[in-house]
Amino acid sequence: MPGSRTLSRLDPESSAPANHARATDQPEPDRPFTEPWQAQVFALTVHLNEQGLFDWSEWAEYLSAELNRPDAAADGSDYYQHWASALQALLAAKGMAAPEIVDRVAAAWERAATATPHGQPIELANDPLA
Repeated sequence: MPGSRTLSRLDPESSAPANHARATDQPEPDRPFTEPWQAQVFALTVHLNEQGLFDWSEWAEYLSAELNRPDAAADGSDYYQHWASALQALLAAKGMAAPEIVDRVAAAWERAATATPHGQPIELANDPLA
């Protein structure tokens, strides 16, 4: 989906773009996830597979395509960004998550994050356009 925003480009914990590598983006061997959203997208993928929405060979094709993109970080610091993009692409291909709906919800989360006072939980109800 060239040119469209994807969930993988948003850090669910903030309104900041998440595609900027930081030193903390590298998982440690005993800590595979550096941020909560990474564990959540991993668990969501496993759950959707267990529900029979796709099989692992399909998943592997989509993840491989994302990881082999020319803009992928050589050090793998954007691994879970690609994981989220692959999941979004797979669900869109199966007609389960239309890109325009994903974009609309992502924009609502961004507005909600901007409107939420520091230290408070970000909720879609905080979207001023809701």
